[in-house]
Amino acid sequence: MVGAVISANPLKLDIRSHKKCIAICCIVTISSFQYGLDYALVGGFMAMPGFLKVFGYYDHTANKWAIDPTVQQLISSLMTIGTFVGSLLVGPFSSKFGRRHGLWSASFLNLIATAIMIGTTSLGALYFARFILGISVGWFLTFAQVYINEAAPAHLRGVVFAVYQSQLSIGSIVGAAVDYGTHNMLGKEAYRIPLAVFFVAPTIQTIALFFFPESPRWLMTQGKEEASESALRRLRNTNIKESEFQAEFNEIRLSTAEQKEQLGGKHLWVEMWKGTNRRRSLLSIAAICFHCANGSSWVNIYGTYFLTVAGVTEAFAYSTMITCMGLIGVITSFFIVRYVGRRVILLIGVGACGLCQLSFAIAWTAAPGTVAAAKVVIAFISLFTFFYTAYAPYAWLLGGELPNNHLRAHTYGLSTALNFLGNWLGVFTAPYFINPASLGWNAKYGYIWFGSNVIVFIFTYFFIPETRDRTLEEIHEMFEAKVPARKFKGYVCANTEAIAAAVIYEKESSTIHVENLPTNRPE
Repeated sequence: MVGAVISANPLKLDIRSHKKCIAICCIVTISSFQYGLDYALVGGFMAMPGFLKVFGYYDHTANKWAIDPTVQQLISSLMTIGTFVGSLLVGPFSSKFGRRHGLWSASFLNLIATAIMIGTTSLGALYFARFILGISVGWFLTFAQVYINEAAPAHLRGVVFAVYQSQLSIGSIVGAAVDYGTHNMLGKEAYRIPLAVFFVAPTIQTIALFFFPESPRWLMTQGKEEASESALRRLRNTNIKESEFQAEFNEIRLSTAEQKEQLGGKHLWVEMWKGTNRRRSLLSIAAICFHCANGSSWVNIYGTYFLTVAGVTEAFAYSTMITCMGLIGVITSFFIVRYVGRRVILLIGVGACGLCQLSFAIAWTAAPGTVAAAKVVIAFISLFTFFYTAYAPYAWLLGGELPNNHLRAHTYGLSTALNFLGNWLGVFTAPYFINPASLGWNAKYGYIWFGSNVIVFIFTYFFIPETRDRTLEEIHEMFEAKVPARKFKGYVCANTEAIAAAVIYEKESSTIHVENLPTNRPE
């Protein structure tokens, strides 16, 4: 579980030598800020009088503003449908235009959708904007994750994905805090001010991308070897040994050439399901769909609303606190991801999330509607958020590590799309379970998600391979060799190691030879 792992990574296994790449990946992951922001902001709108006056109705029986469950579902789920559609388009778009252009396109769509949401009072226009925003968010998430998977050194992929999740948590905190600051406003500014925050992150990323290289692995799949080498140099610090750099580049070049030979001219949507790629595609889909299977979507989207109908006073303040617990979870994972395997993190995280859902469901069953039950709900939702954000980035990471270089965008896009479809199902059906106007289960909804987490736990134990510190080329070699999931950790990738060792030996031998050449001195 803990300690050194087998790896053919030729680079120096530290952080300081790769500060430049980490900084680039941090800015690319700003895109996940948008996702967290949307979850928090829209969840808060559902309990905000200023928003409900425009898009809701006044409930004379309860003597307060309310929202129709169908409107509630559409506002939340249309964004998720948009992410589904957008994610499916990632593969074809990326194959032709690359990762950076995908992120730029996402920023453009985000600006359009946000402007519509701020300016409209029509439900139809709001629905359309939510759908467009969903496409934008789907592209932000998928293109960013594919980029950092392909750009980061093998031993730091876990770290940069923890940064990715922290950006998402920060977005949620900012969204919850802004909502808290405006929720008592009775005019349209109550929701328009929070929506304006949507402009910030895409603007920063759009400008920064002009100074960042394209993914070197994508360039290699396009046959642009010189451009790929140049991009990789821009991602690596100048103090890296030339022999180490060339060893890494040679691994990428030869492995991609092998993959290109296998897939050249073939339809990638079809090749995903053939030979060893079928196993890789199914595992990638499963790992990414862990997010929708653990119940996080309904907790995140309806957290504030859920606490409100549960009778929790200061629901907005508690929602902010719960979101902060998510950031603490991510920060905790920073300190363990380089020393603990992906499988162990997933098993602990999934197991804990399931127990948290079960715990608050039991509490509400035993004492529904009481202050004590409400406190238990708050406590276990906080713990759920902590464990979820601690393991979530590594489910995303696994989903991108498993496909090969040519199929990564297609497989990852499809996996993300199916995850968002699962999220949509969770978000769309949740109001029927928790809304008092429907079934009114409230916290007892957790029973369903406990069962789902049990299934995910069992699947992880038997089928998810260990990939910590492995290069993408090593992972490719192990799948091609049909190594069982439980044997990935100790498998020696002889071919990949030989490629790296040969280049390092050649470069160092050349250096020694030059240093030992006799010099001609004048008599």
